[in-house]
Amino acid sequence: MNPPQELNHEQVLRVRLEVLRREHRDLDEAIAAMTARAGSDQLAMSRLKKRKLVLKDQIARIEDELTPDIIA
Repeated sequence: MNPPQELNHEQVLRVRLEVLRREHRDLDEAIAAMTARAGSDQLAMSRLKKRKLVLKDQIARIEDELTPDIIA
C-alpha cells in the first residue's frame, strides 16, 4: 500500500473550490425552499443570502488564482 501523497497548492485550491461550490448550491436550494414557504424568517433568509455572496467572492478569488495570466 502506498503512503498518502501530499497535495500541491493547486490541488488544494481545486478541492476547496469544489467544497465552496457545493455549499453555494446548497444555500441556493435552502433559499429557494424558504422563499416557497409562506411566512419564512426574513432574518434567516438575509443571513443565508449574505453567506452565499461571501461564498461567491471566495469562489471568484480561487478561480482567479487558478486561471493562468495571459500576456497579450
